[in-house]
Amino acid sequence: MPKKSPKSSRPIKDHPRVLDTFITRNEKTLLRWMVARLPNWVTPDIMTAFGVFGSLLIFVGYFLTRFDKGFLWLATLGFIINWYGDSLDGTLARFRKIERPRFGFFIDHILDAIGEAFIFVGVGLSPYVRYDLAVMALASYLLGSLYVYLNTYVNGVFKLSYGGLSPTEFRLIAILINTVVFFFGNPSLQIPTLGILPGPFSLTIFDLVVLTVMLAILYLFLFNTIRTARLLAKEEKIP
Repeated sequence: MPKKSPKSSRPIKDHPRVLDTFITRNEKTLLRWMVARLPNWVTPDIMTAFGVFGSLLIFVGYFLTRFDKGFLWLATLGFIINWYGDSLDGTLARFRKIERPRFGFFIDHILDAIGEAFIFVGVGLSPYVRYDLAVMALASYLLGSLYVYLNTYVNGVFKLSYGGLSPTEFRLIAILINTVVFFFGNPSLQIPTLGILPGPFSLTIFDLVVLTVMLAILYLFLFNTIRTARLLAKEEKIP
């Protein structure tokens, strides 16, 4: 029977957690300051539920923009609540030394995937983004998440930031585009197809932001997948 890699065979609690972007370096200090001031009755499970509630609020907010663009602020509030709950649940558990490494890792990321589905479907149901584009963006985000979890298993490192991007940056991009669209509208741009596709088609500013994010995630997914596969092949002496 082949031996397991020493890195991948470590318990989940011993996996280094890497989250290093310009924003998250300062975010960590803020999170530690906040968890030290939370009342005792607030538990990591409550914070996880708070994050899921934020995802539902985002979905509802974007859906209701079909009737009034003012609901963009409800979606923005949802992103803030989602960040607060999702960022503080694990931080709180580590601060109080009440981690449940396997249960926490499993439940937290299952709920993250459900929350991501709510967010992207909500964006697609708004009048600002093509539904098919929102679904493709969801697929790319889930592919990126899949790489993170598989990399944690095979390399024993839980790395959450790539190319200077982490979930916090994506939330900030969403809040920024919500604000821009509320104040300046969501004009469409005619995209030439150069004869590859039938006729010109239009994309809104919001569409272009979602498309850019999707392409960035796909690039990072493919680049890191190929690099990791090569490193593993070299370690295991695969010709």
